[in-house]
Amino acid sequence: MFSFKQFTIQQDRTAMKVCTDACVLGAYADVKGDEITDRVINLLDIGTGTGLLALMVAQRNPMASIDAVEVDDAAYSQAIQNVGASPFANRIQVMQSRIQDYRPAIRYDRILTNPPFYTNHLRSPDAAVNRALHTGDLPFPELVETVVRLMQPTGQWWVLLPPYETDLLAELARKAGLYAFKRLSLRHNAQKPAFRVVSGYSYTERNPEEEMLTIYERADVADQAKSQSKETYSSDFRALLRDFYLIF
Repeated sequence: MFSFKQFTIQQDRTAMKVCTDACVLGAYADVKGDEITDRVINLLDIGTGTGLLALMVAQRNPMASIDAVEVDDAAYSQAIQNVGASPFANRIQVMQSRIQDYRPAIRYDRILTNPPFYTNHLRSPDAAVNRALHTGDLPFPELVETVVRLMQPTGQWWVLLPPYETDLLAELARKAGLYAFKRLSLRHNAQKPAFRVVSGYSYTERNPEEEMLTIYERADVADQAKSQSKETYSSDFRALLRDFYLIF
């Protein structure tokens, strides 16, 4: 179980647990829709897992109507549980489907996804883990095709991937007419390279705005008569997750 300020994630039946980078995606992605001022914003969470991203979006934007799609049986039932126990249940609809087969009556203003990205890595004997981590069930070309089919012409797609896979996806997206306009790179500390990238895509071609988020920083603390240094969450990370993490 992972408790946030306004909701709780039960995760005993899902392959993908709550992780820091997914929380950053949910807190960072533009889900307010400055171009949408007079109506509900329609948002799609592809591969919702526990329902984490859908719940974060619902907390951030009270005008968001969210469809959360999940193919795995156990994850689907867990998302139903988490959404149903939250204060946002009336604005989130959880559906079980392959996203390639999903045919809604609307197109979405925002699409969020934390997709599987392993390709040639050793596979797990657990089918749910493979589905969550390996691209076999949702290859990048099919993901891009799905986004093009389901997103509004003025919409945005936000996706979380490692740096190498970010570049691969960006090339596929570009060929389909989707262009990155913002990239947030995540690194553990100032001495480490980026390990994840949050990218925002739209149909407007432009040079992406690049940002870096360092999760931990060094903090000097007094230990009796001696000084020592330890890692603590950075001020930028605290500011981003302050509305969600109980420890902030």
